[in-house]
Amino acid sequence: MFTGIIEAVGTIRALAVKGQDISVTVDSGSLDLSDVKLGDSIATNGVCLTVVALTGKGYVADVSLETLNRTAFKDYQPGQLVNLEKAMLPTTRFGGHMVSGHVDDVGEIISRTQIGRAIEFWVKAPDHLAKYMAEKGSVSIDGISLTVNAVRGAEFKLTIVPHTAGETTMDGFKPGRRVNLEVDVISRYLERLMLGDKAAQAGGSSELSMELLARSGFLG
Repeated sequence: MFTGIIEAVGTIRALAVKGQDISVTVDSGSLDLSDVKLGDSIATNGVCLTVVALTGKGYVADVSLETLNRTAFKDYQPGQLVNLEKAMLPTTRFGGHMVSGHVDDVGEIISRTQIGRAIEFWVKAPDHLAKYMAEKGSVSIDGISLTVNAVRGAEFKLTIVPHTAGETTMDGFKPGRRVNLEVDVISRYLERLMLGDKAAQAGGSSELSMELLARSGFLG
């Protein structure tokens, strides 16, 4: 589990194909790895990866076919900058929101506008994730815990202050960039819980509907 508060920006140094999977070597930059051991998790652009080797300057992790299909990792090349966060501790200051490191899908930056000292981004999410985007709710973009400031259909707005832009990869975001999206984990569990006993039915859908909302008391 992570908080979405980025600890360092690293660099992908190597990508090696291993069958249908890949092995990634990351230069961890200023991230303190003194307390990291094999088997530990590090969120790499929002993707929870397991450390399989330590290199002295960083770490090596395997990226499965499932992860490649769900994330923007398939686009990455050596030299790609990545946001890094070690798994949270029980004593960690919880400055962001609950981030699992299990990316839901890939979105796209569609606009960037300078508003004073802040940067305003509009992001297009896949249609199936639109229902999870709520104004003033939380979303993880490449592992960064961010607040949704406006929603229009499957598009949502982010307002990035200078500190966040400077401490993450977001200062380099331009329209057309594909980003890893993870919706608020609470919304996913809430949707599943609202199915009640129907959740046990084979092939049961977890899609929200007006009928389901009415039965659950959310509509008058």
